[in-house]
Amino acid sequence: MTHPIIDQLKGKLIVSCQALPGEPLYREEGGVMVLMAKAAIEAGAAGIRAQGVTDIKQIKEAFDVPVIGIIKKSYEGFDSYITVTMAEVDALVEAKSDIIALDATNCTRADGTIDDFVKAIKEKYPHQLLMADISTFEEGLHAEALGFDLIGTTMNGYTPYTKDQTEGPNFELMRQLVEKTHTPIVAEGKIHYPEELAEAFAQGVHTAVVGGAITRPYEIATRFMKVVPN
Repeated sequence: MTHPIIDQLKGKLIVSCQALPGEPLYREEGGVMVLMAKAAIEAGAAGIRAQGVTDIKQIKEAFDVPVIGIIKKSYEGFDSYITVTMAEVDALVEAKSDIIALDATNCTRADGTIDDFVKAIKEKYPHQLLMADISTFEEGLHAEALGFDLIGTTMNGYTPYTKDQTEGPNFELMRQLVEKTHTPIVAEGKIHYPEELAEAFAQGVHTAVVGGAITRPYEIATRFMKVVPN
């Protein structure tokens, strides 16, 4: 039996609204991503994925849609950077994230093993919904065994051992996870066109996240600039 928030997202689109320090739309005081979220929600998005406490709080205050919260923070000597320690989890809970997403890959991490980390989160916040950001089928199976509420293909193509697998979305990975697990699957990563989103849903995924193709104008403009002759 799934959670009402997860049911609410079935067959719907989640839009990722993120800007990191150094990017054109980043403002420490926020105010920009909440407008991106407004546009996405008015277009029909059923949920928002947001990074950082400021943006999450502003979006939660403004709109009544589920928010997947993450904090991207690198730790020297470790590869994982999406919600990798309890400090980030504490902050995301305090910000009232409906779902907390975290790196569930085999990359090196700053807070022990993924098994111990998930166990600690569940002990501290037993009612908090958790989403696993994974990059391989095996990681997806492990995430299900750990009791994640959602499994996303977010990190496929972004870990050292998957970076050359596909140029676009990994539909085969989505299909495998849908067929071999009982956990709702989230299609996420490299979905740049509506046709790719349709193909993702055709694999049977529960919901899908699109970010850069909608809310990162610099990334979108760069894609167009590649074909400009001069």
